[in-house]
Amino acid sequence: MKRSRLVLKLAAVAVLIAIAGFGALSLFTEAQAGGPCRCPLIYAPVQCDHGKIYPNPCVADCHNAKNCVPIGP
Repeated sequence: MKRSRLVLKLAAVAVLIAIAGFGALSLFTEAQAGGPCRCPLIYAPVQCDHGKIYPNPCVADCHNAKNCVPIGP
């Protein structure tokens, strides 16, 4: 009986850690004039028509960048 409670508690802690880690690592907030914008932490750089490079298309969209193209290999 004690072992099953321990396993259940450990499983619950693992789930909480996974949820907290997912929230902390998978999204970041970029400030924008209309409010915050949430984008994944994926590095897929794009260069937009004004020459600025953003870490991914989502961040470029948050900054209202236009005509963005992927850069790199």
